[in-house]
Amino acid sequence: MPDTHRIVPGQPLDLNRLATRADTFHDNRSEAEREFKKLRKQLAEYQFRLYSEGKQELLVVLQAMDAGGKDSTIRRVFQGVNPQGVRVTSFKAPSKRELARDYLWRVHRQVPAKGMIRIFNRSHYEDVLIVRVDSLVPEAVWRSRYEQINDFEKLLADTGTTILKFFLHVSKHEQKERLEARLSDPTRHWKFSADDLEKRKQWNDYMAAYADALSLCSTPYAPWYAIPADQKWYRNLAIARILVSTLAKMDPQYPPAEEGLEERRVI
Repeated sequence: MPDTHRIVPGQPLDLNRLATRADTFHDNRSEAEREFKKLRKQLAEYQFRLYSEGKQELLVVLQAMDAGGKDSTIRRVFQGVNPQGVRVTSFKAPSKRELARDYLWRVHRQVPAKGMIRIFNRSHYEDVLIVRVDSLVPEAVWRSRYEQINDFEKLLADTGTTILKFFLHVSKHEQKERLEARLSDPTRHWKFSADDLEKRKQWNDYMAAYADALSLCSTPYAPWYAIPADQKWYRNLAIARILVSTLAKMDPQYPPAEEGLEERRVI
């Protein structure tokens, strides 16, 4: 089941043919939420073991269209983990300092240290998404970046970083409802930007850009998963399954106790 939504490397991809709803994969929300709560406990346990062991690291990349659910995924899926061992990096428009360097410079600085889980809310993939759709650089430049990104992720994998990449796949109709919900709720106005509406007009261009990014940059060492995300309860379950399955394979262990510990007494 963890591989249900995994993107096959190199195969042409049409995101319009991939499900955004849970119906095909799960038909019982109550059952799904019970399983999710169990998985979240397991995730917290694995994360504590990973942090205690201090030998391995996990990078989680989240990408989505506006209102796709990146923030709520982080809140819900990682609820209950030890904040000492988890960091979130949100990549906004690059600063002047960042623009003065190669596009991967700011990303490489944020990769996880030993024992850590690092979550990227947006990522280096913006440099083959918005950069492509808005023609911020010539096509020859952004096309060369797929191979560069694969090489970068191979470097991370070869030096001990486990990588999971999730595209939260929402329908255009669901995005409309979520954007309208932000407009109708004063407490959520801060999450709305007029730019969201401009990006919505470019929906088809973004779907084409995402399709290439997922197809060309899903690899055995850094797989992409296209998660049906119209229903948040299934999105959370699908991601939790993959995280727990991956951490189980990593199998982090508590460090051995120092010798003679059983003979010590607290006075």
